[in-house]
Amino acid sequence: MAAVQIGPSWFDWGTKTYLMGIVNVTPDSFSGDGVLTPITDKNDRLIDRCLEQVRDFLDAGADIVDIGGESTRPGSKFVSLEEELVRVIPIIGAVSATFPQAVISVDTYKAAVAERGLKAGAHIVNDVWALMGDPSMAAVVAKHKAWVILMHNRSKPENAQLAENLGGRYIGVEYTNLLQDVENDLLASINLAKNAGIPQDRIIIDPGIGFGKTVEQNLELINQLGYFKKMGFPLLLAPSRKSFIGFTLNLPPAERVEGTAASIAIGIERGADIVRVHDVKQMARVAQMTDALVRANGSN
Repeated sequence: MAAVQIGPSWFDWGTKTYLMGIVNVTPDSFSGDGVLTPITDKNDRLIDRCLEQVRDFLDAGADIVDIGGESTRPGSKFVSLEEELVRVIPIIGAVSATFPQAVISVDTYKAAVAERGLKAGAHIVNDVWALMGDPSMAAVVAKHKAWVILMHNRSKPENAQLAENLGGRYIGVEYTNLLQDVENDLLASINLAKNAGIPQDRIIIDPGIGFGKTVEQNLELINQLGYFKKMGFPLLLAPSRKSFIGFTLNLPPAERVEGTAASIAIGIERGADIVRVHDVKQMARVAQMTDALVRANGSN
């Protein structure tokens, strides 16, 4: 794939792993890092906290900052359109103005949030429902000539199981063939994107680690990540601090940095182009070392 420009930066897929830092403008993030914790912060202080986090991310090597205002963990509470707009749009505007060199992603499945976010300075829409959650989303992305991340998702509340300290996981999620089913679902979203006028070279795919998959299925997806390279799109992997790590190691979110590192190293070796992470400083080092090991011949 040739080098492409996203916002102010160029991305040369396959030459290195790109880092996406997570900015959770929420009080209930599963990882405990939401900047609305506690939610009593006034808006000006909230913006300061977000800018400080983004500055740290960029200094540590983040290539993209992903700003979202609704937790998508199993058992999370629905956030209204109005509340999500209040949470994320001022942050996107402030980040865009303060760090014009930053590539910004708005993490939402609501078309109205995406529209406002792109107008405020975002360059990418990270849609956890791969354009299937809001019938207007594809048209919004196309109109703004934005990039889109299509994430696979078969989440259902009835499949979620919550455990103290470890968080939520999915159980009893059935696939006829895990890899083929994920691929087919992604292809449906890719066709939706193309039919709406989104160019193929502005699409990134994400197999949706943690979304409607059991612990075992998440492990298989990471181990078999290379299966999706044949689809011909940049590949994003987002295992950071997720419950499949917690249930594998019996550890709470704050103690999953090593499990995240292992997942990312294997994912990069299997072909990940972007990794979405909470711990940018540590994972930038993991990515740099893994790149030195597996990308030396330029084949990944």
